[in-house]
Amino acid sequence: MRKLPRGMDGTRLVVVSDIHLGPLAGTHHVGRIVDLINSVKADIVCVVGDLVDGTVAELGRFATPLADIESRYGAYFVTGNHEYYSGARAWITELRRLGLRVLQNEHVVLEHDGETLVVGGVTDYGAHHFDPAQRSDPKAAIAGAPRHAAFRLLLAHQPRSAFAAMPAGFDLQLSGHTHGGQFVPWNFLVRLQQPFTAGLHRLGSLWVYISRGTGYWGPPIRLGAPSEITAVRLVVA
Repeated sequence: MRKLPRGMDGTRLVVVSDIHLGPLAGTHHVGRIVDLINSVKADIVCVVGDLVDGTVAELGRFATPLADIESRYGAYFVTGNHEYYSGARAWITELRRLGLRVLQNEHVVLEHDGETLVVGGVTDYGAHHFDPAQRSDPKAAIAGAPRHAAFRLLLAHQPRSAFAAMPAGFDLQLSGHTHGGQFVPWNFLVRLQQPFTAGLHRLGSLWVYISRGTGYWGPPIRLGAPSEITAVRLVVA
């Protein structure tokens, strides 16, 4: 990253997306995911949506291992479309209780070795279809951020948020949603909806990384799109 200050060289992020916690996945499954996250010893953990497929009443007990996530500057969460199918407001309350910082068109400012890092987060791209007050807005997510901030990171569930994130002034966007296509013919359909399917891409001045996701949705099948928990290390270009 060209704008990354020397003091932030080597900053470690973990990206987790699309766990799709459901009735078939218990606390052992989530605990294993948390163990893998913690093994990276990250500075920041980014959980970028579609965590659940069910209500807090149904699945809340399975999510409890998330309270054990360890990182230097905390774990941050943004909603995906499936949170809105599952009672987003209740899940936001529950995740905050477990210690995750939920970002809803807002940001936090982190200080690292005398440098300033902004971590912003937006609600899901289609959240306004469920709650007009939840409309995704990268511009609002960066509003009021320090002008001297050396680096600006955005968490956004869907890659297509990048078209608004780039002019808003973010440097890097972390997303999921696509499952990397998961299997044929979904891999072709994803390309009709999203600008990128998986991996690292560039949109103007903005870098975008799309996780293939940690879980699955629908049939428990993945072909050519293995699941992932992603470790990202920021380095000065």
